Amino acid sequence: MHIVIIGNGISGITAARHIRKGSDFRITVISKESEYFFSRTALMYVYMGHMKFEHTKPYEDWFWKKNRIDLMHDEITQVDIQGKSLILHSGKMIAYDKLIIACGSSSRKSGLPGEDLKGVQGLYSKQDLESMEINTKNINHAVIAGGGLIGIEMVEMLTSRNIPVTFLVREKHYWESVLPYEESMMVSKHIMARKIDLKHNTRLKEILPDQQGRVKGIVTDQNETIACSFVGIAIGVAPAIDFLKGSGIACRRGVLVNKFLETNVPDVYAIGDCAEFTERLPYRKHIEQVWYTGRIMGETVAATIYNKATAYSPGIWFNSAKFFDLEYQTYGWVFPRLLKEELTFHWANAEANASLRINFQHDTHAINGVMTLGMRMRQDTFNQWIAEKKTLEYVLEHLPEANFDPEFYRQHEQSIINHFNNTFAGNALQLKSKRGPSRNTVNPTYSTGA
Repeated sequence: MHIVIIGNGISGITAARHIRKGSDFRITVISKESEYFFSRTALMYVYMGHMKFEHTKPYEDWFWKKNRIDLMHDEITQVDIQGKSLILHSGKMIAYDKLIIACGSSSRKSGLPGEDLKGVQGLYSKQDLESMEINTKNINHAVIAGGGLIGIEMVEMLTSRNIPVTFLVREKHYWESVLPYEESMMVSKHIMARKIDLKHNTRLKEILPDQQGRVKGIVTDQNETIACSFVGIAIGVAPAIDFLKGSGIACRRGVLVNKFLETNVPDVYAIGDCAEFTERLPYRKHIEQVWYTGRIMGETVAATIYNKATAYSPGIWFNSAKFFDLEYQTYGWVFPRLLKEELTFHWANAEANASLRINFQHDTHAINGVMTLGMRMRQDTFNQWIAEKKTLEYVLEHLPEANFDPEFYRQHEQSIINHFNNTFAGNALQLKSKRGPSRNTVNPTYSTGA
């Protein structure tokens, strides 16, 4: 059996590795982006000079031949579902028995005047990084439009080269569609403390050209004109599925899949950023564009192909990021606004630039989710506590078990529990554990189907 995977990102490569572990099938991975798999989240550190591109490859180049995974650096131009074959840009034709579409995303376009000028771009791919290297050479000022995680990455990249940046964020506070008010304010202050010209409530309206067809400035929706030589468009990403038009594979924003990651075409699957669920799981989006969900989708589709039909089950929500040097982590569900059955406990230390929030059920006190800034926590510990419906009081008393900060880092557990006891009269919680991992971990998150 020949398995062909389109895309060598985390979801496609995870699928290839797990199919190899469970079978002797022939595996071919095709990518137009790069010859070898690399860590997309590390691209920013290449620009910042912390590493070279070759350092972003998690596996040595010989790994693929040793594991009999054929890599092709080429582009798909046509998918023939009747003939079960692919036509490549090089003119080659590849036949498949099962096809996995894991083609990822590309930067979303703004549709604004001037977005195709030289010096205007997004950041998603290796090619985007190469363009950014060229477009930011010898510039005096840059504008980044869009306050998500890609936007803050681009801001940090530019400031690492001492390029002044104006950062346009349409919300009243940074990332307020994801962060509760207090965390959003803390991050905004942290960004402005880096002398970033952060403009809330401001959108990009127009990008202005010079006589050579390069950006020379922008106009905001506040009618402010800002001179700049580079504009980063960071308003999100969209599935890169244009090559599937006319193929017969059903698409909406992404490739439509059921819970088994199957498309409407037999033996064709879609995973990762490009997959759009016809029925979404509770609290989750139709398209999940997070690193760890891409990995789980890769594992899931592999299990379906070499073993038995396996439904996608992403387990407990997790996400992490950095706002410059400020760590952000969330486990379970912490929404910007409380659910009607929820209460919240919030602790913050402005001097240490750290905070902890635990949302919990008002009747049972079972925790629903945890969000931290400026602290590192153990995912497996919180997964276990959330799955076991541990109470807020239990979690606070055992919080050192979840601490994942490096040795000698400042610990806040005693301050947190003191804050709880002072806030809620009549409580006298005490720390009951020492720093270290939980003894048990949550079981794997697969569920099987018919």
